[in-house]
Amino acid sequence: MHDDIQIRREEFLLHYKKVYSFLREKWDIKTLFLMKNILKEFLLSYDESKVGEMEDEIWCDLRTAIIAVEEVGLKQSAVLAIILLHPVSDGAYTIDKCSNTFGEETAIILRGLIKIREFSDKKSAVESENYIKLLLSIAEDIRVVFIMIAQHLRLMREAKSTTVNERLNLSVESTYLYAPLAHRLGLYAIKSELEDLSLKYTDRETYDFIARKLNETKRSRDRYINEFIEPVKERLKSTGFNYEIKGRTKSIFSIYNKLKKQKIEFENIYDLFAIRVILDAPEEDEKAQCWQVYSIITDMYQPNPKRLKDWLSIPKSNGYESLHITVMGANSRWVEVQIRTKRMDAIAERGLAAHWKYKGVKEESTLDGWLQSLRESLENSETNLSQKLNDFKLDLYEEEIFVFTPKGDLFKLPKGATILDFAFSIHSKLGSTCVSGKVNGKNVPIKHKLKSGDQVEINTSSHQSPKQDWLSSVVTSKARTKIRQLLKEEASKQVDIAKETLSRRMKNRKIELDDSLLMQLIKKLRYKTVTDFFADIANGKNDVNWVIDRYLEMGNKEQELKETHASISA
Repeated sequence: MHDDIQIRREEFLLHYKKVYSFLREKWDIKTLFLMKNILKEFLLSYDESKVGEMEDEIWCDLRTAIIAVEEVGLKQSAVLAIILLHPVSDGAYTIDKCSNTFGEETAIILRGLIKIREFSDKKSAVESENYIKLLLSIAEDIRVVFIMIAQHLRLMREAKSTTVNERLNLSVESTYLYAPLAHRLGLYAIKSELEDLSLKYTDRETYDFIARKLNETKRSRDRYINEFIEPVKERLKSTGFNYEIKGRTKSIFSIYNKLKKQKIEFENIYDLFAIRVILDAPEEDEKAQCWQVYSIITDMYQPNPKRLKDWLSIPKSNGYESLHITVMGANSRWVEVQIRTKRMDAIAERGLAAHWKYKGVKEESTLDGWLQSLRESLENSETNLSQKLNDFKLDLYEEEIFVFTPKGDLFKLPKGATILDFAFSIHSKLGSTCVSGKVNGKNVPIKHKLKSGDQVEINTSSHQSPKQDWLSSVVTSKARTKIRQLLKEEASKQVDIAKETLSRRMKNRKIELDDSLLMQLIKKLRYKTVTDFFADIANGKNDVNWVIDRYLEMGNKEQELKETHASISA
């Protein structure tokens, strides 16, 4: 027991020193002494029975902070916000004081983290309004998103010591939210680890089977990788480039997906690994050197032209840059080769945080448009919870294509995007009045699916308005949300017109409108709502005069009943 406490204390001090050294790059000793005092006063505010629990909370925050620094690449303001979260949440120190002492940036992130605690502490089921509120909170500040991913990764790594139910809940959150978020932000290593751990906690038998098979085939796989790499190394030496070349086995979860989708045996999966060539090149020579390596490898091995993925010319939205080729190796095996530089590899491993580090762009600005579209989709009251979560997940996992306007402006859209998606991505008015498009000079319908490199022009008409079937012709949440909103507005207008038409016709026929009698008629015609009744008048399903005739018939019957009842009473 004593040894365990000693080991834990040593680990705590090691983590604290790492975080302290990192924060010293931004703040002086005096400022960080204040941070230390805030933590100390926070712990002293609890009695002995609770202080151990609070120490655990601070220890957890430190471990999250280390992940945020080493694996996510967050800056000092975000890391300090993690450390101060519990003292500030419990009122031991105010956000205003934080702003004055540590800067407004730390205070903004703390506000976001405290807002999220309000919802995450309630342990909501995934498909609930509270969970949507949590997602909305996350979607307000990109740095908060990174911190939540770091915290969730820590929880997943440490989940082996929790209950089966807790592991299951964490795994569901990983699948629905954190793995897709990590994917969208380019944190591919974290995304893979979360997926692998989720599979381990939810289907241990399958996880162990794949892990065992990978271990059994490791020796032959390593031999094959070395035999593939050696001649490539020899050719690369002659270029004078500084490089590193290695083989990387694919994640257990991605192999599980292949087994499931392709319905094949483990032995029949050939692309269990990828070869990665990482060049140490000056930024101005990066593309030229990558393409030269591409030329060398495709001279040595037969390439598959359909499997070339060029993210050098046009990087992904999350900053990912790389050149992927698939070539035929020995024994007729397809081998994926990824060519990139050290800078590109840092971005591929650590996502947008590394991208900002290299580019020096303001952190929160890069994904503002994406966050805004997520918020619009989640806030839409016309969409059910399941649909919102599905849209959210799809928006995160989408593959990209790029298309051009006639002026040459580049737009990135998800794979499968149509003319309508493109129109709505430019402006809602353009989308709502779109009648067709021109792709590479040829006229195409609004449902036409776009491909990378297409030049797209939108044809509009002032007489056009959104139709219900448009919802099945779009894949972006922005287009779906706007179409639903416009359809609702149009339906509301049509209902108002139908009400006015009915009222006017009844006046023309000198009939007085009795609201209670009209409600009886609506119920008799088996309408669930008044809106549905008027919508059928608006769309011509029910003729106004026919409705008035039914109304009069009901009124006459009611009058007859009253007269009969009166004569019996007399």
